[in-house]
Amino acid sequence: MAVIKPFNAIRPAKGLEDKIAALPYDVYNRAEAVVAVKGNDKSFLRIDRAETGFDDSVDTYDDRVYKKANELFRNMLDEGDFVKDDKACYYIYELTMDGRAQTGIVACASIDDYINKVIKKHENTRADKEVDRIRHVDSLSAQTGPIFLAYRANEDINSIVDKVKSNKAVNDFVSEDGIGHRVWVIDAPKDIELIEKAFASMDSIYIADGHHRCASAVKVGLKRREEHKDYSGNEEFNYFLSVLFPDEQLMIMDYNRVIKDLNGHSMEEVMELLSGLGELKEMGADPYKPARKGEVSVYAQGKWYSLKFADKYLVEDPVAGLDVSVLQDNVLKPVFGIDDPKTDKRIDFVGGIRGLKELERRCALDCKIAFAMYPTSIGELFEVADAGLLMPPKSTWFEPKLRSGLFIHEIER
Repeated sequence: MAVIKPFNAIRPAKGLEDKIAALPYDVYNRAEAVVAVKGNDKSFLRIDRAETGFDDSVDTYDDRVYKKANELFRNMLDEGDFVKDDKACYYIYELTMDGRAQTGIVACASIDDYINKVIKKHENTRADKEVDRIRHVDSLSAQTGPIFLAYRANEDINSIVDKVKSNKAVNDFVSEDGIGHRVWVIDAPKDIELIEKAFASMDSIYIADGHHRCASAVKVGLKRREEHKDYSGNEEFNYFLSVLFPDEQLMIMDYNRVIKDLNGHSMEEVMELLSGLGELKEMGADPYKPARKGEVSVYAQGKWYSLKFADKYLVEDPVAGLDVSVLQDNVLKPVFGIDDPKTDKRIDFVGGIRGLKELERRCALDCKIAFAMYPTSIGELFEVADAGLLMPPKSTWFEPKLRSGLFIHEIER
């Protein structure tokens, strides 16, 4: 049983949503974040990455950075840039990219459901990457970046969403990257009750994206429990900000690999080794995307190839059967000597949003060969998580990215 509850969101004041909404904090390095906030003193990135308000002599994780984040947030609240809803609601958040829309429910999920594995993960988190967001949430007493969750589609939720979306959106804007954003409020008591019951009937919900943000929010909640020994379980710090999408609407993009050297092989030797794994076919100079599971595209020396792995490499195991695992186990490790793609500096990863031309660019710049993947499916993600297993690193790339600052969950007043 999943506890997915409505909440009193803090949202941008009317007319400011397009100025405030910002891409997630972790899509930028420090230099990029500094550039991104220039000329927009309302950008929520100034709060998410408050080091942008200091010169480089101040470390990204300096205490002053988190103090500054809280100061900026409180100032925007005081100045009326944000408004807090006076009753608990669900919200509908629709994102449209390249004519394709996906619609989620904005709500709060239970930290106990994460602990008890009702909310399931498919990748590990690193403690060092959690520390920053733990300090950020703790400093603001608010969660500002929603966790991207997925669930198996539910007819009751779909019907309510369709009904509410027949009304005019309360927010409707297009961000600088061309993504459309629309928001509706679900405040009718009957609709709220039906949605809450629908989620309560589910025994599994899945983290699609935001594993580190989720783990950090949970750890702040546990910390607050330690500070409030008499907590009831109903306090806001027992829940974390989420947007939940039905599986039928989600699209996972490819997450591609570029390799910086050939591990002492000649290119002819590499191609011979690849051809021994299945059917290797030259496709020409134009970018070529793999057409099905079990196929990868290879780019080297100005040419594209299709590599269809032989059936013996396509196993049924939820993890070993993933295309990214097949490539790692049969190509990256034995051919290129890449034992741990998380730490090996000779491999880099390129999100599918950048397109295949980016793989060509990287091979002209600093790499020798590239592999374009067929995207992992949402069904494969569910299967791995249901088995209590973990995907290899960089298995999934979700687009479009949820904006920070559109919905804020205050965990303690």
